[in-house]
Amino acid sequence: MSAWKYDLRDASLREVFGSLEAVFALEGERLTKDPLSEVIRIERDGVQYYVKRYWGAGKGLRRYLGRPRVKAEWQNLKLFAKWGIPTAPIVAHGLQRKAGAFVRGALVTRELENTLDLAEIANRHDPRLADHGWVQAISLQLAKGTRTMHDHHFTHNDLKWRNLLVNEKAELFFIDCPTGSFWWGPLLRYRIIKDLACLDKVAKRVLSRTQRLRFYLQYRECNRLSGADKQRVLQILKFFEGRE
Repeated sequence: MSAWKYDLRDASLREVFGSLEAVFALEGERLTKDPLSEVIRIERDGVQYYVKRYWGAGKGLRRYLGRPRVKAEWQNLKLFAKWGIPTAPIVAHGLQRKAGAFVRGALVTRELENTLDLAEIANRHDPRLADHGWVQAISLQLAKGTRTMHDHHFTHNDLKWRNLLVNEKAELFFIDCPTGSFWWGPLLRYRIIKDLACLDKVAKRVLSRTQRLRFYLQYRECNRLSGADKQRVLQILKFFEGRE
């Protein structure tokens, strides 16, 4: 059984992305590959598209139980859009099962034009990082998007700078979230700290302590740290101790 959905008004694009079979027949520039999946980039009419193709959901019972990784990713991107968190536009998605077992699946997204991920910006020592106004604008957007997720009891689980894109207008986008999920109670608190610690892992290299503190205050929507905030900040700072 195959299920495939797309949002394509252009007939020529329907030929390219109109079915799971067509998407798996595509050839393009391979960006990543692992035993379960690959990502290729193709261009049509001057627009680039990212095609994520999965042919495995894991070994054993993982083929039958839980959400396949590709399904989790498109559902999470749709959640971001629903919550007003800027993300990559979904062009097409779907999967195939046989006797209840995952066989293959794919997700196609349209490019976010003129963007760089924040990790690349940090590695390049981009001069924008020395622009306090630019940093403030990005920090505010990042704080808002992260808070929105957490307010919905949802955590990204891979909230790294490489999964945050910025365009030339200083607009921020959240991408690549196949392991994001909903949590409650102590597990939610732990996952929130993990998200914030992932963000601070690079921030501590390229931003001042004042800028990092300002981000946390923006995230909390407050002007000063409470006792509970101070405890959480310590947990964030210590999260990766002994793991790096």
